[in-house]
Amino acid sequence: MFVVIYGRPGCPFCTRAQALAERLEAAGTLQGQRYVNIWAEGISKADLAERIGKPVHTVPQIFVDQRHVGGFTEFDQFVREHGLLAPSQSA
Repeated sequence: MFVVIYGRPGCPFCTRAQALAERLEAAGTLQGQRYVNIWAEGISKADLAERIGKPVHTVPQIFVDQRHVGGFTEFDQFVREHGLLAPSQSA
């Protein structure tokens, strides 16, 4: 499983998503992850909306194996529903 997180500096949910992805990677659940700073890369929310296929109002926007999962809350729920971390390791 590979995770891509689109976020921006100073975003607390982006930081939480990165931390969760790092825990998954440390647990051996992920083959890898990539954090994309949308400001540094010149990616707008409109660009993300085009890729996702619906309006984007917030970051992070997270993809698991190229499938859009949503923001941090949805990513955390995805991890829990799929039992990807032991309960003591969850966010």
